[in-house]
This record gives sequence, structure tokens and C-alpha cells, in this order.
Amino acid sequence: MEEKEALYYEKLDGLKIRCRLCPHMCGVADGAAGKCGLRENRGGVLFALSYGRTVTVNVDPIEKKPLYHFMPGSVILSIGPNGCTFACDNCQNWHISQERSPTQFISPEELVRLSSREGSIGVAFTYTEPLLWFEYLKDAAPLLREKGLKSVIVTNGFLNEEPARELAPLIDGFNVDLKGIRDEFYKTYCGGRVEPVKRFIEIASAVSHVEVTNLVIPGLNDSRKDFEDLAAWLAAVSPEVPLHFSRFFPQYRMTDRSPTSEKTLREAYDIARKKLHYVYVGNIFIDGTEDTHCAKCGAVVVRRVGYTAEVLGPKGICPSCGAQVKGVWI
Repeated sequence: MEEKEALYYEKLDGLKIRCRLCPHMCGVADGAAGKCGLRENRGGVLFALSYGRTVTVNVDPIEKKPLYHFMPGSVILSIGPNGCTFACDNCQNWHISQERSPTQFISPEELVRLSSREGSIGVAFTYTEPLLWFEYLKDAAPLLREKGLKSVIVTNGFLNEEPARELAPLIDGFNVDLKGIRDEFYKTYCGGRVEPVKRFIEIASAVSHVEVTNLVIPGLNDSRKDFEDLAAWLAAVSPEVPLHFSRFFPQYRMTDRSPTSEKTLREAYDIARKKLHYVYVGNIFIDGTEDTHCAKCGAVVVRRVGYTAEVLGPKGICPSCGAQVKGVWI
């Protein structure tokens, strides 16, 4: 296993340093780590402790990320580090994001060798917070691209602008979790802020394929105005960015709330469709909300049931009117 000096930090008085990777901007004393627990100061040098260390290796449908406009129907090798920049009360992977879990080291070169197994199109960096793997991503993504393999990142998007601009062009696709449109929601339930996430979406969507997911939590981010403001903001970035509304289920520190109702999710879908070309609902079956429709004529271009996809329009071309649907197609 390699030990990597971290990127994006500055040395302060004595042996203290400041990590500049994410907007937490942690000041880290000698022998301590930042909030994420994965970037440690050793004698005034910041080390990326999690470099290449993954908690799991699976081959998943690309729709599970969820990415609906990125080579639909394909499968992708999926890995993730042991940690996160957030501490969300509703985290579904809290046992690997908030607690220390066993890991295995996979070098960038070995990752390339593994990445085409079982018909995989490349690698998805996912499950926890892969932006903490910044140094690993920078090493692995170009190697994957050289071999014609794809790299995608499923992320909370909490990254400072300079590293975001460096990383985004290396990655073929992102799904960014926009947890809510209100800063108060981020501060209270995630331990973060919304503006850096919005900026990350703007930066990444300018150079790569981006989709956005919003987990709808009853009583917290599910008002009509929440949906209207989120859709309006994303449409200003681009009305072609696909938006996924996801159903909440009680877990971790939010076991006292009910699952999101079908009525609320249908309302979110209908509101967002007024501003955005491609809107989806996940974690629940609502007829038609998983399918990709042509933005011009409304015909189904990709039909989905769960994680399976039937592409009716080759290379994203509408079989009815011939319009091109935004995305990355096989």
C-alpha cells in the first residue's frame, strides 16, 4: 500500500496545517485528523490515509447510482472509501461512512485490471464520499480513460472550487446529492453548507455529464417551495440536467419519521417537470416516473423497471421524432 501526501493543504505556525480540500477548511494539529478522519497531520505533513483503501467492491447496474442518462442498461464496478465529509442524520450507509470499517487496498493499476470484469464499463466511486479519495481519483481516472473505460463519481459535492476544477474534467459522469436547497437544512442535518455543493454542480456540469439526486424527507425539505426553488435553480444551470427525487426511509438518527408519501413525490415530479426536461422518482414505483421521455415529443426513449433498462432509441435518439436526448450513450 502506498502512503500519499495529501494535496490542497497549507502549513501554519508550528506543525499545524490547514486542509484546503473541502469547505470545512480544517485546521489540523500534529497527530490529528480533519473532520473526515481520513486526512492526518504527521509532523506538519498532511497524509491521505484512505488512498486506494476501499470498504467494498461490487458490480452494480448504472441505474443504481442513479445515473439514467449515462450508458443505460450497463453495469459498473463500484468501490468506496471509509469516511465522509458530512455526518447526515439520515445516512443510509452510516456503518461505512461514520464508523471505521475493514478496508482493502487496490492500486490504480489493479483497479484498471478489475474494472472490466463481468462486462463493467469502468468504475463508479461511490457508497460513502469518494471526493475524499482526491489523490486516488487523480491517479486512477486517467488510467481508466487510457483503456477506454469510464469513471463516474457519486458524491455530496462538498469540495472547494480549485480542486473541483482540477478533478471534474478527468471524470466522465457525476451524480451529485443535492440534499436540499436551503442552507439551514445542510447546517442542521448534514453538518455542511449548500452553496459549495451548488457551485460544484455548476463546475462539473460545464465539463462532464452530471445528474442530481434529492432525497425528499417528510417535514424537512418537502414543501412545494422547496421543489419549486430547487427546480428553478437547477434549470438555470441547465434544464437538461436530469433530476432524481428519491424516497426517504427511516434510518440512522432519523428513525422517527415516516417514509415519503407517493403524493409528495408525485407533486415534486410534476413541479420539477415544468422547469426541467428529465425528472425521475426512485425508491418507489410510480408509473412512468422511471422512464426517459423525449423532451420534444414526449415519447419514451428508455423504459425502466427497477434497475433494468430497455433503450428504445439507439444512442439516445428518440424513436418517434428523431430528437437527441442529452446523455452519454452506448
